[in-house]
Amino acid sequence: MTSTHSKFSKSLVLVAAMAIFAFLGVPKTNVSAQDRSPVIDLSSANAEMNAAIAKGRATLPTFWASYDAPKPSETGHSLKVRFPNPKNNGEHIWMVDVKKIADGRYSGRFGNVPRDLPGRRAGDVAEFKEADISDWMFMRNGKIVGGETIRPLLKSLPKADADALRARLENP
Repeated sequence: MTSTHSKFSKSLVLVAAMAIFAFLGVPKTNVSAQDRSPVIDLSSANAEMNAAIAKGRATLPTFWASYDAPKPSETGHSLKVRFPNPKNNGEHIWMVDVKKIADGRYSGRFGNVPRDLPGRRAGDVAEFKEADISDWMFMRNGKIVGGETIRPLLKSLPKADADALRARLENP
């Protein structure tokens, strides 16, 4: 992708290693600056990713239902959130340890090292609103539920990594 392309909303999408990191058993409190999750830039005109975000947003009630009353097999509730940045259209990043707070706002910890959010680090707490949410996921019986924005990115990963991650995805 050349620098003349706009960043995906839309900007950066953090994927595979984060999905593995946040949902495959690494404790969320161990988020560190050592995280090297892949960053994949996409044009804001990427129809497949735009459709994935639309589906993720449309299915947020599935996330909230599990978040509010998780079954014993449902853990690791995380949200992908767009944070604005004046350099581009914003950075989408997974938030762990999500909490509902007052006035329809939410908080969470950055599950990855932010790339284009000066002064922010993995593990930092940030607040956001529902309109900023671009995707969601949680684990159910060892499978990733949700994670719609992961699916279009599988073709950008090495085949072995994509196959391993695809095997961990579940359709809710």
